[in-house]
Amino acid sequence: MSTHDPHGPQAPSATADASIGVDAPEMPAPRVHEFPARSVGGGLALLLGLVGLLIGVGLIVAAAAVVAGAAKAALMVVGILVAPGAFLSMCGLNMVAPGEARVVQLFGRYRGTIREDGLRWVNPFTSREKISTRVRNHETAVLKVNDAYGNPIELAAVVVWKVQDTAQASFEVDDYFEFVSTQTEAAVRHIAIEYPYDAHDEGGLSLRGNAEEITEKLAAELHARVEAAGVRIIESRFTHLAYAPEIASAMLQRQQAGAVVAARREIVDGAVGMVEAALNRIAEQDIVELDEERKAAMVSNLMVVLCGDRAPQPVLNTGTLYQ
Repeated sequence: MSTHDPHGPQAPSATADASIGVDAPEMPAPRVHEFPARSVGGGLALLLGLVGLLIGVGLIVAAAAVVAGAAKAALMVVGILVAPGAFLSMCGLNMVAPGEARVVQLFGRYRGTIREDGLRWVNPFTSREKISTRVRNHETAVLKVNDAYGNPIELAAVVVWKVQDTAQASFEVDDYFEFVSTQTEAAVRHIAIEYPYDAHDEGGLSLRGNAEEITEKLAAELHARVEAAGVRIIESRFTHLAYAPEIASAMLQRQQAGAVVAARREIVDGAVGMVEAALNRIAEQDIVELDEERKAAMVSNLMVVLCGDRAPQPVLNTGTLYQ
């Protein structure tokens, strides 16, 4: 049974996911975790292998020049054993580039991961699978789904991720790259159907109005989905968010109507305040004494002037205030 290296890559904690309340599928617990493989520097191993290969070839050549039968056979046997043995030992050499790792298996059993870059040597009877640990981008296609209100919308997302645990990426899923791609699309679709594009309620969450909160939920759900594959989500963002073309014009009219109503509300609130201030100032400075009927007429005229969307036509009263 493999043991987890305390200094190796650690899987992200799921505490943040629980606090956000992610509704993600429960993945099975990983059966294997990454730990360092036993390896040595490849420079010395390469030198010893070349020396052994030269010695083996030299013994075979020397055996051809010896006349005595016993000595010739002995040199030939030793040379045949040394040369293939040196060549076999050189098969354990591995070139590991920065941002890469080698998952080592011996007869189907996981024997660790090589993360040190450079030339490394391991047991030549093992198999070594190369896995990239570089940061990757995955952008989904434009997906067409229905939001929480049933309106068809289009959205796409980009996910920045990397392999955190090479053992889980190799043995827990068939293809970790395809797994991340599929789970990303599933998470984006699930988030889209949970929230509306625009919230009708004042305090409700929406895809357009609460981008930061929705992005955090998307990242948490993605982490819960791909953690079993040893993948760490670095960042996730929506790159495209819009109504579907068949309802885009209708929704645009609705948004414009909402903007007009909000603007009119602001105008009315401001006009009421101005009328109130005007009446109070007239009363305080005792400019003119108005009865309730004339106050109502003044309020009506001021509201028409202040709230109208067209310039009013003035009417001059040449008589008294009551004529």
